[in-house]
Amino acid sequence: MNALTIPLSPSLDSFDLYQRQVQAIPMLTEEEEMELATKLHHNNDLNAARQLIMSHLRLVIKIARSYSGYGLNLADLVQEGNIGLMKAVKRFDPSRGVRLVSFAMYWIKAEIQEFVVRNWRLVKTATTKAQRKLFFNLRSMKKTLKPLKPSEITDIAKELNVKESDVIEMEYRFN
Repeated sequence: MNALTIPLSPSLDSFDLYQRQVQAIPMLTEEEEMELATKLHHNNDLNAARQLIMSHLRLVIKIARSYSGYGLNLADLVQEGNIGLMKAVKRFDPSRGVRLVSFAMYWIKAEIQEFVVRNWRLVKTATTKAQRKLFFNLRSMKKTLKPLKPSEITDIAKELNVKESDVIEMEYRFN
C-alpha cells in the first residue's frame, strides 16, 4: 500500500477520503521546495510543479475551512483554492527568497473569495469594492451579535476606508 492508498470505509464520503489522502502527502523541506521551484522556473518541469502542488494541498483545505461560514460546500471552496494554488505555483519565482506557502496564500484566498462573491446570495449585491471589503471584514470586526453602535460604525468605516452608510447597509444585509 503506498502513501496515497487509504482503506475504504463505508462511513467516509469522497471529500473525507480526499482529506485523508492529502494528509498522507509529505510536506517538503525548504530545500526541497526551492529545488523543485527552481526546476519548474528554469526548465518548466511539470513533475516539479505537481510535487509543489501536492505538498501544499493541506494549506488549501485549511484556508477553505476559514470560509465555511458562508454556507457553501467545503469541497467547492477547496476546489477553487486548488485553482489558486496552481496559479501560485505557475507564477512563483524562487529567486525572490520567500517560501511558496507565503506566496500561495494570496492566490488561494483570492480564488476562494472570488468564488464566494459569485455564489453567495448576499454577496451578489456586494458589487462595489467597498461592499466586498465590508462583506469579508464586518463579521470579524463586530464585537457582539447586537446591532452596531454609532461609534462602532464610525470606527469600522474609518478602518476600512468606506462610508458609514455602506457599513450600515451591509450590517442590515447580514441581519
